Amino acid sequence: MATRKKTATRIRVGIGGWTFEPWRGVFYPEGLAQKRELEYASRQLTTIEINGTFYGSQKPETFAKWHDETPDDFVFSLKAPRFATHRRVLAEARDSVERFLASGVLELKNKLGPINWQFAPTKQFDADDFGNFLELLPAEANGHALRHAVEVRHASFCDEAFVALARKRDVAIIVAGDSKYPQIADPTASFVYARIMGTEEANPLGYADDALDRWVERAQAWAAGGAPDDLDSYGRPAAKKARDVYLYVISGHKAHNPAAAMALIEKIKRNAGE
Repeated sequence: MATRKKTATRIRVGIGGWTFEPWRGVFYPEGLAQKRELEYASRQLTTIEINGTFYGSQKPETFAKWHDETPDDFVFSLKAPRFATHRRVLAEARDSVERFLASGVLELKNKLGPINWQFAPTKQFDADDFGNFLELLPAEANGHALRHAVEVRHASFCDEAFVALARKRDVAIIVAGDSKYPQIADPTASFVYARIMGTEEANPLGYADDALDRWVERAQAWAAGGAPDDLDSYGRPAAKKARDVYLYVISGHKAHNPAAAMALIEKIKRNAGE
């Protein structure tokens, strides 16, 4: 049976990727070798979403290297390959799903966090089609418990039936924050996965201070087992239970995303009295 280490529920905050030229000399210190950027970023943040796996496979030794370069309590989320999600008939994705899970991702060991299955904005909700896809997502692989999240971008998913389907399979619906995409903030799994996309050039920390406070309050509400009352939801209220939270600052004015993530981490620590 798959096992997952029992730890206190926590809120993790991070960014998408760690290689971005405008971060050099701003987020990264001047003169830091590029090969040490992950090492540095993983000590300022508590999680990073890997985007490269969406476009192509990585070698097992690459995942092992990422594991070894990061602190013991650090976690990666992975974007699953588009070959699995960008197709007309989702039930035909079995081979792509299995290849991805066998590609070396388990070399991340205890640092493997949620897997983000992102769908094209044109993909519409069909209960049978989507249900068949969720059936392909295993709860474990080689004894490692897996967490799955789906990122949908078509308004047809704003449907109680979709929320119920995800909840039945313990799959998180990714919350699209401050973006043009539909926002479905119903908790449907043992964790919450949010991607906020509203950083602005005018704010040195990406967001205004009150906007950062609101995201901290929302994350804390999820972690405590509740749900924010200022985000869109479509299903029945979820059972109240503590949840891990993964919050990523993505897109927007990308140059400020690390600053926003670090500001959120600091506010969360302050609220927790750490």
